[in-house]
Amino acid sequence: MTVTLADVAARAQVSPATVSRVLNGNYPVAASTRERVLRAVDELDYVLNGPASALAAATSDLVGILVNDIADPFFGIMASAIQAEIGGVGGGRAGGERLAVVCNTGGSPERELTYLTLLQRQRAAAVVLTGGAVEDAPHAAAVAAKLRKLAEAGTRVVLCGRPPAPYTEAVALTFDNRGGARRLTEHLLGLGHRRLGYIAGPEERTTTRHRLEGHREALTAAGVADDPRWTVHGRYDRQSGYEATLELLRRDPSLTAVVAANDSVALGACAALRDSGLRIPDDVSVAGFDDLPFSVDAVPALTTVRLPLAEAGARAGRIAMGQEEAPPGGITTVRGELMVRGSSGVPRSAGK
Repeated sequence: MTVTLADVAARAQVSPATVSRVLNGNYPVAASTRERVLRAVDELDYVLNGPASALAAATSDLVGILVNDIADPFFGIMASAIQAEIGGVGGGRAGGERLAVVCNTGGSPERELTYLTLLQRQRAAAVVLTGGAVEDAPHAAAVAAKLRKLAEAGTRVVLCGRPPAPYTEAVALTFDNRGGARRLTEHLLGLGHRRLGYIAGPEERTTTRHRLEGHREALTAAGVADDPRWTVHGRYDRQSGYEATLELLRRDPSLTAVVAANDSVALGACAALRDSGLRIPDDVSVAGFDDLPFSVDAVPALTTVRLPLAEAGARAGRIAMGQEEAPPGGITTVRGELMVRGSSGVPRSAGK
């Protein structure tokens, strides 16, 4: 049953006019009253619908870009590329400019839902969600419900570097994290490495699972045992890479390679190896993922998998603005490129 503005007014114990004022933001309303109205909107999952809301959505100047951490170059590069495609296009007011709002979730599932709700209330013209999703069934269902509500109101929804969300009408530009990780580990195995430590990201993230699966697929294909001691989970940051590498060395000092979940983690791994008196790649090889700008400037330069973050972000922005058609079926997979550099080499044990 469709929830009406009158239902919200009854729940909040205010007049329908007051509800309208709160949602439109065009008239001052007491803070306590506004809070009561917004709580009722959340509880009833109220969304403006019908011809009026469709018209409002079609003329909205707001575009939301959701990122896990804007300080992480992975997300910053995509957000910048998306925003560059948004400005000055489409049918907004004042010459067609759009207002891009970057929403930093901090990796919080609750905050992700909150931002989607706020963008829904503002009748955003488009919403772009970047990066991996949280693997939690109730949260995934809640996000899917929000995406459907956005689409029903006329909002274009694009997922960039994120798995598809079936039955939501969201366009998905996914990254081949599994395939890229497999090729990276195959490269190290081809050099002769057989004792490879792996620093994975947070266990609840789809990106973490896909990259770890690719790594393990390569090990299995090569007949190399996947020793549970050789995998440590942590955050996608430098400090986590540093701490995880020390833990891997404590568990097995004979490791000849460290594969990191991303380039920031790999930098931390390099620092930990140097502080432990080990040389890269003479004693231990290191590999990352993403090919972030600093990777080529690391000493030695980092072997990694290049994801075309800027290109994918730009395409997501164009699709969000209706400037480029969505891929067939609404889903396309972006493949990464293996970048072999100085941080990986033949292990010291080769030939022994």
